[in-house]
Amino acid sequence: MQVLEVESGFAVCEGMGETRKVDTVFLREVSVGAWVLVFLDSARQVLTEGEARQLSDGLRAVELVMEGNRSVDHLFSDLVNREPPLPEHLRSLVHKSET
Repeated sequence: MQVLEVESGFAVCEGMGETRKVDTVFLREVSVGAWVLVFLDSARQVLTEGEARQLSDGLRAVELVMEGNRSVDHLFSDLVNREPPLPEHLRSLVHKSET
């Protein structure tokens, strides 16, 4: 959600077609225009605009699939047609099994 107004301990935020007053106690500082991850009416993390877009696209994909629409690849353009990288702690295990 994007912050529209900041109040003491709260922010008015808009996202995914709704406006809500959310608790900001978990954040050190939040400013108008910032993007925040909101869960159970609490802002949990400040996000970049790109991170906010990716999360919104992922949630939209879940909605589409639940409606029976399986055409969601356009919402994951950063993932389509590429092999995801392994976390560092798993890379060494793969290299050992290949030798």
